[in-house]
Amino acid sequence: MGAHAETGRAGRAVLRVLGLQSGTSHDGIDAAVVEFRVEAVGADGVALRGTLLHASETPYEAALRARLVAALPPAATTLAEVCELDTLIGQAFADAALVAADAVGGVDAVCSHGQTVFHWIDESGAARGTLQLGQAAWIAERVGVPVVSDVRIRDIAAGGQGAPLVSFLDELLLRSARAERGGSVAALNLGGIANATVIGPGTAGSDTAGSGSVRVLGYDIGPANALIDAVVTERSLDERGFDADGRIAASGRVDEELLAALLRDPYYAQPAPKSTGKEHFHGAYVRAHVAALGRPIADADLVRTLTALTVRTIAQDIAAHDVRLLAVSGGGARNPVLLAGLREELPQTEIVLADTFGAPSDAKEAILFALIGWCTLHGVPAVLPGATGAADPRILGTITPGSGPLRLPDPVARIASLTLD
Repeated sequence: MGAHAETGRAGRAVLRVLGLQSGTSHDGIDAAVVEFRVEAVGADGVALRGTLLHASETPYEAALRARLVAALPPAATTLAEVCELDTLIGQAFADAALVAADAVGGVDAVCSHGQTVFHWIDESGAARGTLQLGQAAWIAERVGVPVVSDVRIRDIAAGGQGAPLVSFLDELLLRSARAERGGSVAALNLGGIANATVIGPGTAGSDTAGSGSVRVLGYDIGPANALIDAVVTERSLDERGFDADGRIAASGRVDEELLAALLRDPYYAQPAPKSTGKEHFHGAYVRAHVAALGRPIADADLVRTLTALTVRTIAQDIAAHDVRLLAVSGGGARNPVLLAGLREELPQTEIVLADTFGAPSDAKEAILFALIGWCTLHGVPAVLPGATGAADPRILGTITPGSGPLRLPDPVARIASLTLD
């Protein structure tokens, strides 16, 4: 299929797939090149091994990030601005893709999530649409290989939330940990939004991609860094736009009155599966709650309170599922105040970084999109209905051909196991 495809021992191609994504923090582009090899084929599907060859993060140029943030809800924008951002972000992704591909001597395919700018949830809580910018044609033109993109909308069309897609990877990586411990285990991603995958005892016939009698539940819990980042940026507390090492939160105190008001948001009481984003949790949301207090609040106290909000909402959900092991990833995993808060609130839960299972916490979502790209090219559904609420699993995304004829590898029924190294 590409210059680096070869025939594996099971007669399947070995493919290098580059995963690209930018999350709800809107700060840059994560890239991960994974070399996937089919090690065995059985009645339950293929045993897949992925070797991480390269991982990197490319910050957005300041001017582009400023335009992107200025166009996000609840701000007004124009179709002209959306069109221009689609091109500019696509070109930024293409630049990052070329650097990552060159770092390993070339790749066979790319899967780009792009940059989410809107996730449409109606009044009933159902997802109706989602918009990611970053035109894939720029990547295909620059790198010269097929590009899988627009991966969320097929799940939404099938009745799902389009999120969290990472549950597909989480279930594969944590399968053995759940078998060893029994009970429930979970993965937690702390990006702009906190999302969780809970894997626990189920009933015979539970649909978890061939993992046996277990139940997988995935959903967006609420804000992780989204509100903290908004305050840090708006109040110019750190030029990087986030609370580095939790230093601001560590210097403040929780405002219990404000925290109680924030916890009354109806979103937290909605049943899973559910999804949310910066359409709901943004700077104006914080300003409205602070104004309702009728008194000022110090910067550090506000950041500490928003950090406590993240801790409290996550802890109450994880505790409700009696989770024995929690594997954490995302930018929030580098915030010691946040992690210390979770450990304090969840004393019965072992909390580790996702690195323990072969997925570096900073690169996990980019690895996910590399895996989704591999699945789409091989005709494998890469979504768990229990996590998104879709009617059935679906093959995700659309494919933009590279510089030559589009040749797809032989289809695969499913992934029976995944090992990352």
